[in-house]
Amino acid sequence: MSEVQQLVEMGATAAQARAALKKAKNDVMQAAEMIFAGEFDNVGEDADTNMQSRSASPQRRVVRPITPEDDEDEGDEDAEGSDAQMDEDDDDEEGIFFSKSRREEVVEVDEEPEYVQNAALGQKLPILTRGDWMRGCPEASEQTHLFSLYNKASEPSRKCNACNTVIPIKKADLLTVYVSYKLRPHSDPQLNLLASLPPEQPTFELYTDSLRGNVVRKCPKCKQEVCLACGEIVSDADKNRASHQPKYDPLFHCSDLQGLLLGMGLYMIDNAYASEMLGTGGADGTDTGRAAKKRRVDTSADDGHSSGNILSNMFGSNTATAAGKKKSGTGYDGAVKEDMSGQTEALAAQQARDTRIGTLMSQVRDFLPSLQRPGGSQTTDYLVSPTALAHLRRRFNTVASSLLRNDSLTDMSDRSVLYFELFSWLETISKHEALASMVAMPIMIPCSSTVNNTGSSGQKRYRERTVVYEGSSGPRELMESLVIQATAAKKGLEGDRPREDPTKEEEMTEEQKRVTNATPRADKGKVREKNPHTEENRKLLSFCDKILETARYIDRSLRETKGDAFVERMYQSLPRIPSRARPPTSGDASTSHVDSMYAADDAAIPTVTAGSSEEEIKKAYEEWATNARFEYCDLSIQPPAAVVEARQRRAEEQGLNNPQSLAPADDAPSYMSAFNQEARMLTHSDIPKRNLAIAKELAVLTTNLPVAWNSSIFLRVDETRVDIIKALITGPEGTPYHNGCYLFDIFLGPSYNTAPPSVKYMTTNSGKFRFNPNLYAEGKVCLSLLGTWTGPGWVAGRSTLLQVLISIQSMILCDEPYLNEPGWANGAGSSSSISYSANVRRMVVHTAMLGNLKNPPEPFKDIILTHFRLKAKSITAQLDDWLTKDDGRPLAPLGTGYVSSNSSGGNGNGGSGNGFRRDVEELKRLLEGLTRGEDPTVQPGSSGSAIPTPATATPSEAETEGL
Repeated sequence: MSEVQQLVEMGATAAQARAALKKAKNDVMQAAEMIFAGEFDNVGEDADTNMQSRSASPQRRVVRPITPEDDEDEGDEDAEGSDAQMDEDDDDEEGIFFSKSRREEVVEVDEEPEYVQNAALGQKLPILTRGDWMRGCPEASEQTHLFSLYNKASEPSRKCNACNTVIPIKKADLLTVYVSYKLRPHSDPQLNLLASLPPEQPTFELYTDSLRGNVVRKCPKCKQEVCLACGEIVSDADKNRASHQPKYDPLFHCSDLQGLLLGMGLYMIDNAYASEMLGTGGADGTDTGRAAKKRRVDTSADDGHSSGNILSNMFGSNTATAAGKKKSGTGYDGAVKEDMSGQTEALAAQQARDTRIGTLMSQVRDFLPSLQRPGGSQTTDYLVSPTALAHLRRRFNTVASSLLRNDSLTDMSDRSVLYFELFSWLETISKHEALASMVAMPIMIPCSSTVNNTGSSGQKRYRERTVVYEGSSGPRELMESLVIQATAAKKGLEGDRPREDPTKEEEMTEEQKRVTNATPRADKGKVREKNPHTEENRKLLSFCDKILETARYIDRSLRETKGDAFVERMYQSLPRIPSRARPPTSGDASTSHVDSMYAADDAAIPTVTAGSSEEEIKKAYEEWATNARFEYCDLSIQPPAAVVEARQRRAEEQGLNNPQSLAPADDAPSYMSAFNQEARMLTHSDIPKRNLAIAKELAVLTTNLPVAWNSSIFLRVDETRVDIIKALITGPEGTPYHNGCYLFDIFLGPSYNTAPPSVKYMTTNSGKFRFNPNLYAEGKVCLSLLGTWTGPGWVAGRSTLLQVLISIQSMILCDEPYLNEPGWANGAGSSSSISYSANVRRMVVHTAMLGNLKNPPEPFKDIILTHFRLKAKSITAQLDDWLTKDDGRPLAPLGTGYVSSNSSGGNGNGGSGNGFRRDVEELKRLLEGLTRGEDPTVQPGSSGSAIPTPATATPSEAETEGL
């Protein structure tokens, strides 16, 4: 593939590719970075390009590594041929900039390893196979580098450059996988192989100690010291360095050694992670991974083709797996005592695994290229081996992406020893110019594997597999989800805090400050102390700070190494939380970091045309809903105008710039919430246990609210009172609630989450409609999880608000709501149930659709209008179907009148006599206008306004008396 074709595959035009390659002197890596940074956005497609016919589908290419039956001579010829083929573009970093739509097929080989007896350990140790060395590499250029270094390390001798004396070496000198495992015969006696148990001590140190003692060898003739990795002479000047130079270490002698060290180290990390964290190892018959304590970590790479235990992957083992374990559903075992036996042991085992892998990663990180190396940088820190780059992109990115997909901030905090080390890796990589791009770019991860054939070469057996690699989010993009969770958790840990005043005290004159200080205040001497965080709070807060610090460090390093344009382009692809009022930053938060996480305004409104296909509309809807599902906003109600004016006059009399400073000490803001009074009572409260629970909730809710074309959940959280929440649920498909918008007010009270949240249903047509046996006209939500009905209830410390929302979405807004009434539970499919659903549809159209569209309640106006605009065509067809199903009976606001099974319905004329057709026709007219850009909203009080803005308590007027 030519350089131009590679850049075109990454998304550039042919003209942009040629212009970038010309400026970068045919360096594909540098050209791709310049295109990514936008330097060639103004270059148009020229007419003479031959690339205009490129396929719209992602290119698929099969790359075949050398199989075991190919002898070394053939392998050398192939390598030479590859080198000759690359002479034209000779680029070490060719093709490493992947797009998420890219797809590659690679034929990989699993081989039986050779074993060597180690006298010091008294064990047989495996030698790293070529298949394991090259695994996970979909790029031909990278394969060439990996293949070349592996062949060089496998050669039987080196020549002394000084006297041409042949120095014999062994493959085991450079490629032995050092382990301190207990070994025993494989379960298959015909193979007579050795399988490993969990390690007793770190293994990479044994490898480096052995390499440090053996990699430099004296020539028996001229007595010069020769590096066995590269074959070059180790000079006296290199060994006898000046005091200001870094101390000599033979392991930093050459780039070949760097490639070997990082290749072996990352192989061990990948192997340990697959074995211990994903449960693919453990030949003792025990599950050493996730079956013991399931973690919500992406396992897309754990499909049998990650390095793992290659013997188990190839020929099977007696490892116990969790493949047959049934997935537990969303349950609320509040009435059942949980069996806690073994949980302490499982947690201890998890921490031991994390410590082992974290220690191993720390040892390997010492050999990452770093220009800030303690004691001074070595030669290999400047001249990075292309083999080392290939290993990092393949193995580290796979492990990092799996860890960063964890959606539980609490779980990550509990495993901080592993995650802190991961963050250190990301910081080190982002700081080096040759490595930094891999942090920001999409990566290739394995998604499926198919066995082609098995065979043998001599006495060794092998297996060929076709592995499919697909583009996926890179480390920095995945890191942003953690940043969003960490920021949300910090807001929860802070508790209630005063809303920021746009007028800062620093802008006041000294005289104004003196007058302000002299003014008597009722809260004099009641300075609020800093939140006395519990130990668990401090632990989570520290972990959140580390996440934010790492993200800032990466972004700052990328700016230094790649430039502002590169970082700004990267920011555009990161997930964001829309915020009408961006949350104020603490002193340790950088502006650029906050700007990257919060959209400047609401979520971008998607654009669809009359010619857009159904699939295009669905995709646009889900992308929009994903970006808009969670948002911070101002839910407070401003004081009455008379109060504001009185404060302003008095402030002017006293020469103050801040009228709010004259508010009474006990002045608490009011909120657009049914729980306004409860919220006001907790103003400036500081309950550490509650804060911690809210922090954990917010961390999950920011990125885990369900979003789909069929039904979605949207949340709005007050920017300073994160315990005040509003939810909007769109009705699920296949139910009489389909596509309606249902609003709920939520308050996380003083005992949360020992006690469940307070939830009130607001879409009731001013308290007139009962949409469901579980949704009362006065707003009561009848759900055992909330303690408002019998049955399994809230589990203190474990149940979550997300469970409540999903329960409402799936269990209350159901396909046959008639059955939710206990006395009617056996009436499935009865005429009463059918009539009940028809009545619900009438209420849905009148209130949850038409009423919300004409007078959308804040803060969901944009959500409601966009929802109906994007689904206008689908809803119109839905309304036609509902008309044919309507029984013509009058609307029963409280859902009564359908108990008798003899209730056959009304005149069956499609709602012509009950106002249903009128509502449908009006709704269809508004939907049609909405698609043309017309505003369907009406002023409060106009005819047809079905749902006024939910009534809330008004601010206290008593404060005006003292002004």
